[in-house]
Amino acid sequence: MKEETLSYEDFKSDLSSKYIGRNVYYFDSIDSTNTKAKKLASKGVSEGTVVISEEQTAGRGRLGRSWISPKHKGLWMSIILRPNIDPINAVKITQIVAAAIHRSINKLGIKSLIKWPNDIVLNNKKVCGILTEMSAELNRISYLVIGIGINVNLDEDEIPNDIRSIATSLKIESKNAIDRKGLLCSILDNFEILYDEFLEDCNMDTTLNICRENSAILGKEIQVIKKDSCLCAKAIDITNDGRLLVEYKDGSKEYLISEEVSVRGLMGYI
Repeated sequence: MKEETLSYEDFKSDLSSKYIGRNVYYFDSIDSTNTKAKKLASKGVSEGTVVISEEQTAGRGRLGRSWISPKHKGLWMSIILRPNIDPINAVKITQIVAAAIHRSINKLGIKSLIKWPNDIVLNNKKVCGILTEMSAELNRISYLVIGIGINVNLDEDEIPNDIRSIATSLKIESKNAIDRKGLLCSILDNFEILYDEFLEDCNMDTTLNICRENSAILGKEIQVIKKDSCLCAKAIDITNDGRLLVEYKDGSKEYLISEEVSVRGLMGYI
């Protein structure tokens, strides 16, 4: 049986977006879609260009972590963006992507949660990670590359033993194989809607409502992990500018920016 592929010819007729995903670089295998996307972005490819591969041999997550990306089993892709916004606001786009992915997964009847700022979780396990990388000057973004890795149809024995307690796939949790093309189109369409809403007047209302109402950590005790410390805190709110408000044991509060910290549950991943 021939494996379904994710080349543009295979999904373009099902895509409703105007520009997100309308220029596609497709690979059977690649080291990292983000690495390729950054090279293409530096050469001037258009906003909304997507780099997608059936597998990654050197996929990356945040903070230099590796990402397992087996062939034909997931969505491994990067989106190139050129928003005319202050670089300090780039972090907000990570949450727009998270909201779009959550919306698309839930459309499948699978209840996911968002772990601020860049993970999608099912059954307290990670199913999707988002890696945002930027090239910018002081007050101008040259480009953003949004890397997305979603474990779609991995079976349990395809997830390494050392992360099996914290990682899962849509197939494992739903007990059904998932149509990757349908999910891909849904994510690209939903992202364009939320991204355009943001670009129009910096409006993140829809995104923030999704992120707050479907948060995996709000109201919970968490660990705030920085370079030189690990403190317990309670996750209070996601602010209108996308930061996480936490309250520490001594009653002090802090607004966290995603680049500065990792967030973990007291007893595990969330």
